[in-house]
Order: sequence, then structure tokens, then C-alpha cells
Amino acid sequence: MKQAILITSLYLSGVVFLGACQPKAEQEVNDSNTPLHLLQPAYQNPYGIPSESSIKQVLDRVWTYLDKETPTQVVDAVSGEEIADYTKIDRNSVLKSGAFRLTSYEWGVTYAGMTLIGEVTGDKKYSDYTTRRLQYLSEIAPHFRKLLDDKSIQNPQLHQLLTPKALDDCGSMCAAFIKASYQENAPDYRSIIDNYMDWIMNGQMRLADGTLARNRPQLNTLWLDDMFMSIPAMAWMGKFTGEARYYDEAVRQIRQFASRMFIPEKNLFMHGWVEGTDHPAFLWGRANGWAVMTLVEVLEVLPETHEGYADVMALLKNHIRGLVALQSGEGLWHQLLDKSDSYLETSASAIYIYAIARAINNGWIDARIYGPSVVLAWNAVSQQVNAAGQVMGTCVGTGMAFDPAFYYYRPVNVFAAHGYGPVLLAGGEMMVLLKKTHPKMNDNAVQFYDKEVITDQATFEIEP
Repeated sequence: MKQAILITSLYLSGVVFLGACQPKAEQEVNDSNTPLHLLQPAYQNPYGIPSESSIKQVLDRVWTYLDKETPTQVVDAVSGEEIADYTKIDRNSVLKSGAFRLTSYEWGVTYAGMTLIGEVTGDKKYSDYTTRRLQYLSEIAPHFRKLLDDKSIQNPQLHQLLTPKALDDCGSMCAAFIKASYQENAPDYRSIIDNYMDWIMNGQMRLADGTLARNRPQLNTLWLDDMFMSIPAMAWMGKFTGEARYYDEAVRQIRQFASRMFIPEKNLFMHGWVEGTDHPAFLWGRANGWAVMTLVEVLEVLPETHEGYADVMALLKNHIRGLVALQSGEGLWHQLLDKSDSYLETSASAIYIYAIARAINNGWIDARIYGPSVVLAWNAVSQQVNAAGQVMGTCVGTGMAFDPAFYYYRPVNVFAAHGYGPVLLAGGEMMVLLKKTHPKMNDNAVQFYDKEVITDQATFEIEP
């Protein structure tokens, strides 16, 4: 029997809403004259299935804002004039400033998001955004390197690229340059990649067993964030070079972080871990985002024949299960995931959308089970992008603490760069999800089906 669904709908902001039978204005609403189960709830955020065009509209606003706020020009700090000939870079040369830095780890995520949307939509301005900026950085880097080597003049806007001193400086941007190397007619980024990778593999401090660590804020501290700031770059370096040692190191780091920081009874990670202490576990939202995105990124390139592949996949599935269990009714997740009185935070929620949708699209988890969660989350995240294209509700950069007030009262700001890349990635992966799956409204709820189904009823059963 041919199955399909035909539902009377109304469209608001590109989101499909199920129409409910409403009684006449003068008639009392009761069980006899109204199908009460079809009355439209008073949702705070749109509920229903977004259209690809509505997602693209949100992303276009973000692109317009970011393109303006991330210029690609070298200027003279004294005269303000542009330096088009990079051989004339001198001690007064600086990168023209916008609202965001081109070399921060947050922008490594932004480059990935722009590239994904370009691939999904065919809209060249997105892929060009990444290409133009990474090529610009690769073109100016040798000239600022010479200035550093010859005259010991370090440009503050390029220190992360030229002289990385922490994993935050390295991993996200290293992965961005590796991925960009696969683009047609890409420049040779190898020297930049090797510079980043040298710090990841050899420069960062480690515990006795080799786990990447910091002496901040305590001696021998693990930050969950550092999974993302190092491990995806390792895995991509394995693909880039064909050297298995990078895959092996990526899997080893995942196992050693998880053995200390993953809480099996909650299927979530703690934010920080300090060697030799017994401290409380705070389940910070964005750190769990970095972790789940790490697992997705690694599984994208790790050979299925690798001995650690099954372990990484199992950890990803368990982590997603734990995250979805704590999604709020508004669609976003809380700053501290298990504390419903902490504020709802945008960047972590957007990362979860991307990671969960990507896992669905790759066939790792079931769309029927997890699809409604990411639809609900996207509808909420899309409301956090204002008319100017700024992402609202994003927690600013955050250190580590062992008291709840620190996390509860972290500021949010539209200039917190952490929100932009995740929103782009979330929107891009949502468009892939809508292309590959079959979401429909059934009995006022979002449902995902294995194939297209047509019916003239608002509530229906699927024939086996």
C-alpha cells in the first residue's frame, strides 16, 4: 500500500504547525464539540518541522554579520592605510580588526560551519568565506614570521598561529586547515598544520600516562574542552598523512579522558578533573558539547577497522542518550545540564544539534528516536539569532570551578564567539537531516518515519 501524509497545515516563520479544529467564538469549548487533543499549545518557541528555506534565512543573517565583522586586510597602525603588498609588512602592520579574531579556536569551528553550508546548499559565499580567510592567513603568515624572527616583533593577532602555547591555540584551527587542504586548488597549508600539530603532540603538558593536561587552575588538571582542542586534529592528521599513529593517539586520548571524566550513571562528562582529589562534578553544557563533537569528528575519519572504533562509537551513543534526557521543554539545554534553574544556553544547544543530527545522518543512531529532539532544539536556537545576525544567549569564555555559582552567573554576550560556528554547523546539518529523512506531524507531535507517508488525517497509524 502506498503510504503518504497530507496534513492541513499553516506556515509561520517557515515552521509547519498543525491546524486544530476550533469551535465558533460564541460556543463554549468542551469535549463534545472540540477535538481537544488537536488544540494548539502555547509554545514559547515555534513547534513543528522547519523548512530548509527557513533555516537558510537564519544562516544568511549570520553570514552577513560575520562577513562584515571579520575583514581580511593588513593595515598600517599609524596611518590606517591598507597594505596590499605583503612584502611591505613592518613593525606597524596589524590585521584590520572586526568583532572577532580569525585565528581563535572558536573561528576554527566557524570555518567548519561555513564550509558545511556551502557543501549542503551550493551557495558559494559560504565556502568562499572560509577559503578567503584561510588563504589570507597563509599568505601573511610568512611575512609576520620574518618580522618575529628578524626583529622579535610578535603581532598579537597572530601569536596563536605563529607561536601557539596552548591547545586552545591549536586544535580547532589545525583541523580547519587540514580540511581546507582537500579543497580544489587549495594552497599548501602544510607548514601551518605542522606548526600546530607539533604543539599538540609535543608541546602541551601531559599526565604521567600521556593524557593532555594543564596546570590550571590546579596542578595536573584535565579540562573536558581539551578533547576538542586536540583530538579531532589528531584524527584528521591521520587521514591527511596516512600515519596510523595519529589515529592511535586520538583513540588513546578519548579513552583516558573518558576513564576519568565520563560518569556512566548519567552518560555525561564532568567539566574538570584534578588528579589526586575527590571533588564535585559539574556538568557544564558547552564542555559536553566539545566532547560530543569530538567523538563525531573522530568517527568521521577513524577507519572502522581500527581497534578503538567500537569503543568510540559506544561512547558517542551513550553520551547522546544522556544529553537528550536533559533537554528542556523549550528545546535548549541548561548551562549546567542537570540544574534546571541554571539558564538556557545557546552554544551548547547548537553543538548538540549538530552532533546528534550528524550521527543520524551518518546512520549511527535512529532518526525516529532522536530526530524530534534536534528539530525542537533547532526551532529554539533559531530564535536566538537576532535580526542583525548576532547569536544571543551564548556563555562567554569559561574557566573551571568547583562551585555552582561560577557557572550559574557566567555572562552571556552576542560577542561570545563560541556561538557562531555551532549555529552554522547546526543549521547545515539540519538541512541535511531534512533531505535524508521523513519528518511529519502526527497527533500534534513531530515524528520521523523510515519512508514518506501520505494520509488525509491529522492522526494516523502506519501499516506494518
